Amino acid sequence: MSIVFSDIGKAAADLLSKDFGNPGAIKVETKTTAANGVNFTVAANRDNKAGGVAAELKTKYADKSKGLTLTETWTTANVLSGEIELADALTKGLKVTVLGALMPHANQKHAKIGAEFRQPGVATRAALDVFKGPIATADIAINQNGILAGLETAYDVSTGATTKYNLAVGMATSEYAVTAHVGNKLDTYAVAIYHKVAKHLETAARATWDRKAGATVNMDVAAKYHLDGGAFAKVKFNNAGVLGLGYTQVLRPGVKVTVGGAFDTTRLSENVHKVGAAFVFEA
Repeated sequence: MSIVFSDIGKAAADLLSKDFGNPGAIKVETKTTAANGVNFTVAANRDNKAGGVAAELKTKYADKSKGLTLTETWTTANVLSGEIELADALTKGLKVTVLGALMPHANQKHAKIGAEFRQPGVATRAALDVFKGPIATADIAINQNGILAGLETAYDVSTGATTKYNLAVGMATSEYAVTAHVGNKLDTYAVAIYHKVAKHLETAARATWDRKAGATVNMDVAAKYHLDGGAFAKVKFNNAGVLGLGYTQVLRPGVKVTVGGAFDTTRLSENVHKVGAAFVFEA
């Protein structure tokens, strides 16, 4: 099975970051599908502290027979973007993407052209950010019998400088995954572990060290427990003393609710804790 570079360590990263109830905000998302296959998504996010609401409207149409996907998005920040994706049309395993964005109020524009090529056990991607730099990015990932390795880099065409290079290695099975990342031009080092302990229990841990920030190693641990009826609970804790809790329940087909929060256990008596919720409606 082929994976892309960003998939290396994804199981641990998702368990450590997702489904914790959107701390500090309330999120509502609705997804509907028209008879002709067009998908509509409306998402709104309200910051509990600032009180502002950020929202976006997204439409997506996919013609699977031709491998064509069209996506349009308009946000309350007045960012209008569109994406064209063509998969397996030119050759099997090749996906070409063209992305554009316009901010009319600021007279700014953005365009990116990308390609992804997958074959058994290997995947590579390349993209060119036309108006920023231009900056060319590329990555490659190899998966051979559960042994993972990947490289990611970015190059500023205008200055001739390499702006990013990241490395990743690891090992993954259906039960566990162990990965190591070296990033930020060899300044950041991270090790992540994911383990499916039992049918209903998953755990993850991550240690990160930035050599420019001193000797401190930041650590996160998390667990996910699957309950009956499509529900699950999550907990995470880091060395800064922040406790994260999350609970997700499928109320009925098409309706999912997640509640949770982030609590600073070193300042329990202070007003620094964050709670939030996310509601997803799909039809």
